[in-house]
Parts: sequence; C-alpha cells; structure tokens
Amino acid sequence: MNEIVPADKIADGGEAAACARAPIGMLCELTHRCPLQCPYCSNPLELDRVNTELSTEVWQDVMRQAADLGILQIHLSGGEPTVRKDLEDIVEVAAKVGLYTNLITAGVTLTRDRLKRLKDLGLDHVQLSIQDVDDANAEKISAYKNGLEKKRELGKWVREFDMPLTINAPIHRLNIENLPNIIEFAVEMGAGRIEVANIQYYAWALKNRAALMPTRAQVMRSAEIVEEAKQRLKGILVFDFVVPDYYAKTPKPCMGGWGKGIMNITPQGRVLPCHAAESIPGLEFDNVKDRRLADIWLNGQAFNMYRGTSWMKEPCRTCPRAEIDFGGCRCQAMAFTGDATNTDPACKFSPLHADFVAAAERESGVPNPPPFVYRRLGGAKTDAVVD
Repeated sequence: MNEIVPADKIADGGEAAACARAPIGMLCELTHRCPLQCPYCSNPLELDRVNTELSTEVWQDVMRQAADLGILQIHLSGGEPTVRKDLEDIVEVAAKVGLYTNLITAGVTLTRDRLKRLKDLGLDHVQLSIQDVDDANAEKISAYKNGLEKKRELGKWVREFDMPLTINAPIHRLNIENLPNIIEFAVEMGAGRIEVANIQYYAWALKNRAALMPTRAQVMRSAEIVEEAKQRLKGILVFDFVVPDYYAKTPKPCMGGWGKGIMNITPQGRVLPCHAAESIPGLEFDNVKDRRLADIWLNGQAFNMYRGTSWMKEPCRTCPRAEIDFGGCRCQAMAFTGDATNTDPACKFSPLHADFVAAAERESGVPNPPPFVYRRLGGAKTDAVVD
C-alpha cells in the first residue's frame, strides 16, 4: 500500500495535517562546489554550476517551509557548504524556526572564527568527513594537500565550542585496512558518533568501482572490527555501519523506504526522494521555486513513483520482506540492471545477484587497481585521470 495520503485527501488540506506524515530530515545540498576531488563523490554526474544555485532568500524560505511541514533535522551539505558566503544567513533562519542543524563538511575551508559565528547563530552539530587518518593516503584519495591537518584543527575547535561531532568515514579498498586507526581518530577527536560507510556504487563512484572495491575478506574483517569497537567503546562512541551491498544477501531499504523519511534538495532547488534519484530516467523533479515543499512531498511524481509497495513486480511483490527493505535501492537497480523497478541486485532473489557478486569479486581481486577518475567541477563531463 501507499503510506502517504495525498494532500487533497487530508481533511483540512493544510500543512499542519501533513506533519504526521512529514519526513524526519532534509538534506540541503547548498552547492556542488568543493575543493576536494574524491573519486566516490555522491553528487550527480551533471553538477549544478554556481550561477544556478538557489539564492539566500529562497533557501531561507525553504527552512521556514521545512519547519511548517514538521521536518526536524536539516543537514547542510554540498559539495562543500562552507564555500557559500551566506551560510550564516541560512543557519540563522533555520535555527530561529526550530530546526536542528547539522553541517556536513570536509573541514578544510572552515576557520575557527567562522565556526564560532555559526555556533552563535544556532548551528547544532558538525559532521566531519575524512578520507583516511594517514596523511599521504588521505591526500591521494582527496587530491587535496594537508587536508587531514586541517580536519584535526576543526576537531579541536568543535571541542573548544562544546559542540557535538560526527565523523563520517567512507570506506573502500584504499583505506579499509586503516579502519582501527580511523575509529581511534574519532575517539581522539571527541566525536560522539562515527559513520563507517562502505561506498555505494552509483553516479561518480560507479566510474571508480574497480579502484575502490574491497575484497569480501576485507569486508568481513571490517565488520568484526566494528563489532569489537562497539562493545569496547560503548557509552563513548555510537556506530553507524553501512555494509557494502555487493557482498550482501538482502538489500538495505532505500533511504529507509522511498519517499518515507528523507527528502533532498539540490543546489538548483530540485526536490529528490534520495540524493542519487536523478540517475533514474522518467522521474519528474519539482523545484522549490515553483511548488511548496509539503505539496511536493505528498504529491510529487518522483516521490510517489516508488513509494510503498504497489509499484513492485516479482519477486519483490510477494516477498515477506517487501515492507522491510521496500525492494532495496532503486538507483542501484537502475545502475546494474537498467530498470529501476527491478529487484535490487544486492538481493539473493534477484536473477542478477550472482553477476552482481561476481563483479565485486572480479574487480577486488585485481592486484593493482586502476587509477582514480577524480571529481572536478570544471571537468565533470571528462574522465581526466590523476595518479
């Protein structure tokens, strides 16, 4: 069944009635500009240019609409959100309307004074993304010099201002062996939470899958490391562990269920059910400049396309896990099978599951992986390779 009642079916037709069905969080991609060139960048293949980004006033109105809709958490992301000079103006309005604000940053462009201003204006939380805790390897992955040193400085400032900190650690072939040190880094930084997130292979990361895919043995060992650390650091550090789909038997629910708990806004203002949804052809994305958030959430074509279970075909339709994993990831189904309505190939019941696993084992088994295709805003359409 579709879990969302269309707005015109709600008794008073207003946003207040929609609050019970509101997403918990909203990811706000303020810009696609970023000083790093990570080969697993989660932004779409076609990046939004600076002259097309939403204005300060539109983002501020989006914050007010989000609060009216009943959204609780706002994640300010990019690209690198701190390259926007109006970040303070956006944070100030978000805080004033009662939203919990989380800044997702690479930490290399943020100064102590600016972080202090953001905190004073109401910023609640900092989420720092790292590439590795080995300086040379971190530089190789990000193509950015001295980035780790700047991240350590940011951690010091976050502690100084008594702000909560999450460490976001994307895991892949080039840093998975350093996972114990990455966990210890989070403890040293005073983080309360760490996301150990294996790379998900669509959009730009798919270009680099052969360079990034860890072996099954490495993944199994990483799970053991995380489980041991969870017990050892209980009460000190909370873990979110995102396993790699290529070695799974059952898929993860896409964003907790498509159109169920999260919405995403791009720098140009397109509203998406997930950050990679633009990789699926046939979806129509409304824009915050043309339509209210509540109406998009309840009635938008893209949000209703894969909501609930009525869209499913076999084997998902009659599967007992249909309302647990909701068929898995639509973007991954599209990327690997060419049809977003197919079963996520991470599922053991997918007819392409064996091919899916074989791709991971074949690519991870190559002794010398290919060089990265780095992510550049100016060269988003090219495959310029840098060693």
